[in-house]
Amino acid sequence: MTVKKLGVLGAGTMGAGIAQVGAQAGLQVTLVDIDQKFVDKALAGMKKNWEKSVAKGKLSEEAMKKYLDNIQISCSNDDLKDCDLLIEVIVENIDIKKKVFKELNEICSPDTVFASNTSGFSITEIGVASGRPEKMVGMHFFNPVPVMKLVEVIPGVETSPDTIALATETCQVIGKTPIPAKEAPGFIVNRLLVPYLNDAAHAYDEGVASVEAIDEAMKLGANMPIGPLALCDLVGIDVLLNVVEYFYKEFGDPKFRPAQALKNKVRAGHYGIKTGKGFYDYATK
Repeated sequence: MTVKKLGVLGAGTMGAGIAQVGAQAGLQVTLVDIDQKFVDKALAGMKKNWEKSVAKGKLSEEAMKKYLDNIQISCSNDDLKDCDLLIEVIVENIDIKKKVFKELNEICSPDTVFASNTSGFSITEIGVASGRPEKMVGMHFFNPVPVMKLVEVIPGVETSPDTIALATETCQVIGKTPIPAKEAPGFIVNRLLVPYLNDAAHAYDEGVASVEAIDEAMKLGANMPIGPLALCDLVGIDVLLNVVEYFYKEFGDPKFRPAQALKNKVRAGHYGIKTGKGFYDYATK
């Protein structure tokens, strides 16, 4: 089976990005979220991106119109019922994901393949909760989706070869590079990246250096394009803490103990760029 109709549940930054690349690849995309303002904002963002390309002469007006025609926005999960592939891009909370997929199982066609954009949770656990574990796969995109080429493709214990093949082919159709990964907390990239970010927060807790000094040291000393604490703010400290706590629980290893700085930021509602304050204050930037 080849994907012709793509469903995307969750119209945040990543969901909008997945919808955008799907529409650009000629797929019929249905983008759904719980509030009209979220899907309206996502569509406006896509249109703005395409208008910039038109202004630069990189995209024709006709092509932009086709892209826009390829997208349907909705606030009803019922509009996802006949999708070939449905990618979930909602809050990074495994209990919420399990609940949503269980509900979607009652709505969607038995042929619909489910994918989660989770950054590290168990595809097997989500798949079992969904009621169709053989049709559940992880498709972990990276932000910003229109720019980043990687998609980690992760099967659960019961994921069928056909489901893996469909996810892999879809990545290629939308211009991404699929990299297969075994199911393990964090998969490949976040398994290596999340401890690095958590360690940077521990270093800050321990007074090793200031936020700015830690970031500048890693940029100059390790040739990182962005400092680890600035990256925490970009990722979302709330999202990062969820993943670190999940690692700590799954691995049972004290090296994954969440930094107090992450906990304190979340308790204060300082999640990073999206709230205007994290390790840095974006109101002053």
